[in-house]
Amino acid sequence: MQQNIINIRDLEFQLFELHRVDDFLKYDRYADHNRETLQAALDLALKVAEEEFAPHTRLVDEEEPIFENGRVVMRPEVKKALDVLRETGLLAASQDYERGGMQLPSAVGQMCVGLLKGANVGTQAYAGLTIAAANLILTQGSEEQKTRYAEPMLSGRFFGTMCLTEPHSGSSLGDLRTRAEPAGDGSYRLKGNKIFISAGDHELSDNIVHMVLARLPDAPPGVKGISLFIVPKFLVNDDGSLGERNDVALAGLIHKMGYRGTTSTMLNFGEKEGAVGYLVGEPHNGLAAMFHMMNEARIGVGLGSVMLGYTGYLHALEYARERRQGRPVGNKDPQSPQVPLIEHADIRRMLLTMKAYVEGGLSLALQGARLVDEKKVAQTGEEQEMAAGLLDLLTPLIKSWPSQFCLEANSLAIQVHGGYGYTREYPVEQFYRDNRLNPIHEGTHGIQGMDLLGRKVSMAGGRYYQELLRRIAATVDEASSDPKLADNARRLAATVESLKEATDCIQAVKQEGQVERALANASLYLEAFGHTVVGWLWLRQALAATKGLDEGGPQPAAFYEGKLKACDFFSRYELPRVQGLTQLLREVDATALEMEAEGF
Repeated sequence: MQQNIINIRDLEFQLFELHRVDDFLKYDRYADHNRETLQAALDLALKVAEEEFAPHTRLVDEEEPIFENGRVVMRPEVKKALDVLRETGLLAASQDYERGGMQLPSAVGQMCVGLLKGANVGTQAYAGLTIAAANLILTQGSEEQKTRYAEPMLSGRFFGTMCLTEPHSGSSLGDLRTRAEPAGDGSYRLKGNKIFISAGDHELSDNIVHMVLARLPDAPPGVKGISLFIVPKFLVNDDGSLGERNDVALAGLIHKMGYRGTTSTMLNFGEKEGAVGYLVGEPHNGLAAMFHMMNEARIGVGLGSVMLGYTGYLHALEYARERRQGRPVGNKDPQSPQVPLIEHADIRRMLLTMKAYVEGGLSLALQGARLVDEKKVAQTGEEQEMAAGLLDLLTPLIKSWPSQFCLEANSLAIQVHGGYGYTREYPVEQFYRDNRLNPIHEGTHGIQGMDLLGRKVSMAGGRYYQELLRRIAATVDEASSDPKLADNARRLAATVESLKEATDCIQAVKQEGQVERALANASLYLEAFGHTVVGWLWLRQALAATKGLDEGGPQPAAFYEGKLKACDFFSRYELPRVQGLTQLLREVDATALEMEAEGF
């Protein structure tokens, strides 16, 4: 049976024909690699995904972790899969050689992770959170913290978490109450409660390194008074061996709609003398430091959304090709053979919608990964700054657009299956439940929209926003000279103009001091902006597909023709959505803001 994690042809096309990842191999950082080594890493990741992660996806959904005698008990297949992942070295695929990594280009490293997400997102989360926490320590921590904590995490000996949310504050981090008291020896003692801590307790690794936000005694109120601490489950001795259990207690597990394979925990810090913690970076600068991990996690959420949507699409496509039901509309003979579902126009419409969403979402995630590499290999400070600024601008989109529209792809996958899709005998309902978390965690749609509209579009005087528009315009100009793409280029150009007008109207209201009214439109603006960027990426896919057809590229002609048709579909069916949104956005409507609470 074929794997339904990803279309290998699409992965190769996006990496090497669209985003041209092999362009980075000329730089010293990646000089040891060639196309064959990159492909070997992807092949290994897919093999691990197929053989170790995918087989227990349903098991960990049906038999989720339980809280028993103060400890977490879970299916043994989870540890076995993560042990194999550790042994392959894929856990740190993009890391430096000196840190035990493969030093792969970011897009390839991200896809090694993405394949695991598509196979079993619940098991992969333990590894994904660990790498994000290790990267945070590598960026913000001391040399001693890197050696004592980050390196064992990259090798898979320790796992990691991020501990932000508290029961009373939710996403309002300025209200957190966890306290950190200096102990007089350079360490701190933390007391407080954290909730919704993914992978917060388990026995999958020797230790768990919690990255915890807390307040020092002299902390100012609000977000400016937050510091960041390393709080290990077990203390770590100078020689790297484990010491005594820290004062971190598992208070209970939270049982979720989906993503059930990943423990979601309530943790109590300091039930006794206080949990031993170590300050990371400067005092009162913890939220800025934690955003390094949060932004990486947000990009990971976007890619996870894509991969869950993608596997749902491939399962629906397989079902539509095999399941026979009904006859063509014009066939009135009830004795004639039934036809495969894919012969019906509305099924093809749904499949084409899914293809447009998941392959567009994948392109968006890989665009972000390419910017990570552009930042790493930049030859000038200006180039590095631009790559970093564009990545900051796109991060809310990378997190939220797939979380909305690849989730919709999962909903359509259920619809293609009909009644069977709503049963647990087919996996598409689990993919939907698993993906439903992604619009929520690591910052909801509303938070991402306010980040985009309130900060990212206008940062650096709008420099990165203007550069993105310039790049879109260059693609439009290139596509306009191709008769097959000219209409799509025209549609995208009109969409961009409508987005620019809406942006100007909202920014004018902000400058008048009506910030709350402007941000009341943030979620709609996020959707409009995301569709515009994905429309741009689809036009770029169409240009690459045209080149593949004209020059006899590595993929079959039918594959390239499918890309062109999907671009047509997105341009004709999806871009008009932006026109409707921007018409409303230009008015900077205040209806939702003005609705009184009593009116509900």
